[in-house]
Amino acid sequence: MKAHDGLLALALLLAPVSAMAAPAVPHGPAGDAFYVSPSPLPAGDAGIPLQVRKLMGTLALPSAERNLLVLYRSQDPKGQPVAVSGTISIPKGKAPEGGWPLVTFTHGTVGLAAMCGPSLDTPNGPEHPYVKAYAAFLDRLVAQGIAVVATDYQGLGVAGFHPFFQGIPNAKNALDMVRAARTVEPEIGAKYAVIGHSQGGQADLFTAATGAAYAPELDLVGNIAFAPGSHVAARLTAVRASDKVELALPYVLYVLTSYSTTDPSIDLAQILTPKAMSHLPDLKNGCMTKALTEGYWSSAIAKDQFLAQPVLEAFLAMAQQNEPGNLSIPVPTLMIQGTADVTVRPQDTDALARDLCKKPNIVTYRALAGSDHDGVLESGAAEAEAFLKARFVGQKAASNCSDLPSAARP
Repeated sequence: MKAHDGLLALALLLAPVSAMAAPAVPHGPAGDAFYVSPSPLPAGDAGIPLQVRKLMGTLALPSAERNLLVLYRSQDPKGQPVAVSGTISIPKGKAPEGGWPLVTFTHGTVGLAAMCGPSLDTPNGPEHPYVKAYAAFLDRLVAQGIAVVATDYQGLGVAGFHPFFQGIPNAKNALDMVRAARTVEPEIGAKYAVIGHSQGGQADLFTAATGAAYAPELDLVGNIAFAPGSHVAARLTAVRASDKVELALPYVLYVLTSYSTTDPSIDLAQILTPKAMSHLPDLKNGCMTKALTEGYWSSAIAKDQFLAQPVLEAFLAMAQQNEPGNLSIPVPTLMIQGTADVTVRPQDTDALARDLCKKPNIVTYRALAGSDHDGVLESGAAEAEAFLKARFVGQKAASNCSDLPSAARP
């Protein structure tokens, strides 16, 4: 052995474990070029990072030591590999023994187009007020020594199909985000919790229900669902009966578009009128705020978009598969719902809590008087932080299933 070979061997022996564990991840390009999926995708397991670079914009949390943008490998609704983007925020200071505790965050509805991906957000972004609101919540966690990762979900950030309100693929994106982050940042530990809001509240519950089976190498300790979406079949019934402009209509159309793309037996031409069908592409021309405030869908009368006798059987079957109230969740769950929410109906979250409590789930349900859809992230932050702290140190969780509150009847 040559002298310099011996020195190299000694250096490797004495190197910190974290430095040795981190494989080289390619540095990604600046700008939108980062979001272009490699074709074909490199071989490898779900969760491998494909490229990484410094994160700029709204989700670069100010309390973090560093914020990174990552492109990683995940799975689509058919189980096929797909590139997904997301963010990593690492706390300041030295990681505790066992590594940084982690939260994987699942965001609410922003749209169906690639441009709507939250990691792209800036002060001029199409969904900036919403992304700014939850970024402030996530920054509180980082300031308390919790690493935070956030998937954009498939089809947001990276161009392609977004499986909106599909619990399993959104959950896989969130779990593979954790895997990618732990490769890029080996000081992140195996203990993690899931937090989600709105669409992401449904994704949160599916992530918590499937995490142990999909990612058994990780240690899930609990989950928090803020204003989780549920009862999409009931929302469809409500908008079909309404002779008004309905806030829920674009959301329902997002679900119809998503489900029909995954399941070709769902024929939208047998559900929607020809005029509604002609305006479906509008939903990808911009993001959620535009759909609610500009163009055809901002003034469309809800019931006039549907055929008198729609064929709904296949859609209803898929909606039932994605209903979070059917889940068995092996870790404690905190659900927080605002009474003034007009996006996720309080009565639906009340019913979701009752459904989860029919199973051996450990559920704490809170109804916050006067909080609206986005405001619940701020008004519920302190309780969420206390819940997280208790889960990460292994405290036993309580349940109020025997005396559930009502957000619909505060």
